[in-house]
Amino acid sequence: MTDNVLPEQKKPKLIVVVAFDRGEDGDLFTAYGPTDQQSEDRAICTAKGLASNHLGVIAWSRDADPALGPPTTLFVSGDVPDME
Repeated sequence: MTDNVLPEQKKPKLIVVVAFDRGEDGDLFTAYGPTDQQSEDRAICTAKGLASNHLGVIAWSRDADPALGPPTTLFVSGDVPDME
């Protein structure tokens, strides 16, 4: 008798890039995104490309179920707001 064991399905991930600039009032505002990315490598590449044109950029990922834990920072440059 063989046990039919299904391979564990890969859990969906959110992979996001956001860029920020500072307004005349001094507050950070979203200048690009948030945009979903197809892979963590692509998110890092996109974020690095945006870093020279914006005050701050962050790329992060996390499991699609927020109860499974906080986001993981993949790339950060400059001023970005605290992630909650």
